[in-house]
Amino acid sequence: MTMTTENMVQLGERIDWEKVSGLIPAIVQDNQSSQVLMLGYMNQEALAKTFETGTVTFYSRSKQRLWTKGETSGNVLNLVNAALDCDNDTLLIKVNPVGPTCHLGTTTCWDGDKQAETQLVWLHQLEQLLAQRKQASPDSSYTASLYARGTKRISQKVGEEGVEVALAATSGDKAELICESADLIYHLLVLLQDQGLSLNDVINKLQERHK
Repeated sequence: MTMTTENMVQLGERIDWEKVSGLIPAIVQDNQSSQVLMLGYMNQEALAKTFETGTVTFYSRSKQRLWTKGETSGNVLNLVNAALDCDNDTLLIKVNPVGPTCHLGTTTCWDGDKQAETQLVWLHQLEQLLAQRKQASPDSSYTASLYARGTKRISQKVGEEGVEVALAATSGDKAELICESADLIYHLLVLLQDQGLSLNDVINKLQERHK
């Protein structure tokens, strides 16, 4: 949820600027996948500009000036939310990134360490790949051919895989259950993309019901 002006003011007032010597660490996280993208530092002016523009701005310790992420590359970080930790000395900034975040052209500054990639992040990346297949030639991949055959066929596949999951569970074949569940999730993601929806829409509904 996007922050209100009141939320922004209250957060800024809670920060222990003296404790952090005027520069607070800001951990940047992808709002969709929860993947950690980078770490930067903000002074009061950088935080104020971030809240004012909705685009994340840091204080560059090397250049000794404000620095808006993506000011030259265009790969900006659009602010969604910001939270302060229990000690009031570290920020968690949730964003919708435009393009890769790292200056090396990778999604995150930790892309070199694949162990930092969580299963949730991988699922989000798969969903992005499936979305790209919507514009591809039907001959280029199975996913693209599914989109070309239309909603009815994709829906049929979801139904078929759901039955296969139930049969595998009934037979007690755990290995088969895993395989069929993977097929079901894949086809469900394709169906959601076909309908202009995403897994986040489903998760939001589950969270709503949980509350």
